Amino acid sequence: MELEKYFDIALIITSAALIVSVILQNKGISLGGLTGSDAGGVFTQRRGIEKTLFWITAVLSGLFLILTITTVFISES
Repeated sequence: MELEKYFDIALIITSAALIVSVILQNKGISLGGLTGSDAGGVFTQRRGIEKTLFWITAVLSGLFLILTITTVFISES
């Protein structure tokens, strides 16, 4: 019971950090991209902070998946 509480807190913190990282990644997208119009047309390689944010988002999503599966197994037993 005590362990389940820690996993729930870790899930909340991880999900909040994941939301923030996704919002920060999408902050650079212009409004034209939201309406479906062409926002530049050329795919560029991620560099600097964009690359770091991409990797942080990937790690946080993997951690969220692992924590979710672990919490389900703990709550069932």
